[in-house]
Amino acid sequence: MRLPDEQLRAGHLPADLYRRLPPGTDLRQVVIVQEAPRSYTGPIVLTLLITAGSVAVLLVIAFVAQVIAASVVSVLSATCGVSYAIKRAPKRTKAPPVLDK
Repeated sequence: MRLPDEQLRAGHLPADLYRRLPPGTDLRQVVIVQEAPRSYTGPIVLTLLITAGSVAVLLVIAFVAQVIAASVVSVLSATCGVSYAIKRAPKRTKAPPVLDK
């Protein structure tokens, strides 16, 4: 009997459990219930839900900020004559090769 489980299945009480029993307890009527091993499914699912929720909240905030910025620009351009333009950089063309004489 090497493992505590084997001791409990054989009916032997480990010393630390034996000391916890109140005096005068009939050991033939003692039932030892072992705690089930911890399940990590709950904490993992909770972590994934928190991460997905955080990403969703950030996406919603970004979308709302974009809508607000677009509406502010449209209102300002309609009322104050303020315009917003995006200029693209001109295309660069290659310079013709220089011929040396």
